[in-house]
Amino acid sequence: MNGEPLLESAGASADQSAGSGGRLALTAAGLWTAERAGELERLIERVIARHPRVAGVDIDMARVERLDTFGAWLLERLLRSLAAAGAEARITGLAEHYRALVLRAREVNLTPPKSSRRVMLAASLEVVGRTVVRIGGDIVGVMAMLGALAAALGRAFAHPRGFRFTSMVNQIERVGWRAVPIILLITFLIGAILAQQGLFHFRQFGADIYVVDMVGILVLREVGVLMVAVMVAGRSGSSYTAELGSMKMREEIDALRTMGFDPIDVLVLPRVLALVIAMPCLAFLGSMAALYGGGLMCWAYGGMSPDVFMTRLREAVWLGDFAIGLIKAPFMGLIIGVIASVEGLAVKGSTESLGRKTTDSVVKSIFLVILIDGVLAMFFAAVGM
Repeated sequence: MNGEPLLESAGASADQSAGSGGRLALTAAGLWTAERAGELERLIERVIARHPRVAGVDIDMARVERLDTFGAWLLERLLRSLAAAGAEARITGLAEHYRALVLRAREVNLTPPKSSRRVMLAASLEVVGRTVVRIGGDIVGVMAMLGALAAALGRAFAHPRGFRFTSMVNQIERVGWRAVPIILLITFLIGAILAQQGLFHFRQFGADIYVVDMVGILVLREVGVLMVAVMVAGRSGSSYTAELGSMKMREEIDALRTMGFDPIDVLVLPRVLALVIAMPCLAFLGSMAALYGGGLMCWAYGGMSPDVFMTRLREAVWLGDFAIGLIKAPFMGLIIGVIASVEGLAVKGSTESLGRKTTDSVVKSIFLVILIDGVLAMFFAAVGM
């Protein structure tokens, strides 16, 4: 027989139908293993299809040469199909060393599958819940870092000699002075693009001169400081997170604590103060570069002389517009520094964690910078500025 699997009725092929309400006797033989999967599947399907309404089934397994997990599960599937049709099924002649395997297969998938709609709803609620918990954890982390920075600043005022002034100056040089070229280039292009688009659309109404109003107000109040903050978040915020995360991975921060130093005093406070100081300077330079780009585009593309541009600019904007942008800058620098520090100190011991936290730092910083810009814009509008 070469181990060929069989499932026959007593004295006849299993393809022959038993009478309705009768009792069917089946004899199994051969190899009931995964190697014979195709043949076994066809035998089981044939029996289920040919005998849908029998009252009972006796399956003699005495001639089975070998039985594995796959064969045991197919046997269990046959029993469940017969039971679902109302037939009583019994197994006889099963070798003792196969009984545990058949009983194990009988315990699999006893509970019916859950509704897909219910599963999707539960999964959606789980995602919402985890997101809320994660947001709550982020808020707590930011508040804790602000409190730690306030305490560290108080200690610096109480003991000025303990403050790392040299470190802060070095960070100002890194995040401020070295960022000037890219800030000037990007803001210059932004100002030129704003002016070009304004000229292109306003020219249809003969209102070219109002492009100066648009560029001046947008650059000084919103776009200038916002673009600078986004670039600082991507350039300096990610750098802070990577530096602190690398120190955390190499256990340098734990070493500082062991030596009696507070990492907030040594590492975080100088970096955050450097951003708070550098951001207004960068915002001022970026706004001037954007206005210069807008003026150059108005002259080259719109035929507006520099004298006309400057005269209209002085009429369109006032000192308050300039002050609003500079007032926003320190708050944006503070939030970028805080987020970068929180994410950096949350890095675990793997490079994957470092990359993920660096990405989170940039994304969260940009989101909060835009949110702060909107909140402050509404505040200044409410107070009449």
